[in-house]
Amino acid sequence: MAKLRITKSLVPNLLTLVNLFAGFSAIVYISKGDIERGAIFILIAAIFDMLDGVMARLINATSEFGAELDSLCDVVSFGVAPSFMLYQVFFVNYNEIGILFAALPALAGASRLARFNIQLTDLVEDKLYFKGLPIPSAALTIVSYIIFILPNNYISESITVFSTFALVILVAYAMISDIKFDNIPRPNKKSFNERPVVSIIFAIGLVASVVSKGVFVFPFMIFYIVVSTIRHIVRFWKLDVEPEEEIDDAEDD
Repeated sequence: MAKLRITKSLVPNLLTLVNLFAGFSAIVYISKGDIERGAIFILIAAIFDMLDGVMARLINATSEFGAELDSLCDVVSFGVAPSFMLYQVFFVNYNEIGILFAALPALAGASRLARFNIQLTDLVEDKLYFKGLPIPSAALTIVSYIIFILPNNYISESITVFSTFALVILVAYAMISDIKFDNIPRPNKKSFNERPVVSIIFAIGLVASVVSKGVFVFPFMIFYIVVSTIRHIVRFWKLDVEPEEEIDDAEDD
């Protein structure tokens, strides 16, 4: 008789599956028109997505299986669920074009996770950054926009249409891009000493989001994306210019 093999990776994997269950629950509630409860379950999924990684490192139970399982669950919770929310709240009025645009975050998220998995070895060496916007961050950007910005009519209807289409394109591109996005600093002295400015900015963003009851989340996520993009452009420009300067110097000599 075969015996059930229980390993220490069982606990983080169960937490990962709770992430998936929360994502599925979000889709169910969104389909019923309960957008706020759907958003809550996406947030719950994000919490368990963070906890499974913390637990895996804590008990030294990281594995290839766990990484693949985590990505599969993330596609549902942070790709399909936010995309479905976008469709139900906004893109349902745009027929086939609406379906295509609503699906972009899910499609880009799946591609980003596939790339992440095949680059796991490289990423271990660079824990300070992610290549491409992490899919939970993309989901947080979309959900905070839907919950806090769209219903409050901060901008005119015509601009809202443009901004929603633009936001989806921006978030989808950010996920599949080569832009480096800062990893969330860990709440310890070592992390603060390594990146004091980044730690302070994230701390301010967290406090402001709590004080504003979530309203500040969307502006902070846009700030995160825009600043990371500008930094990437500056670095690319420097790399492109410096070799030319070296050639000119050599020719002058």
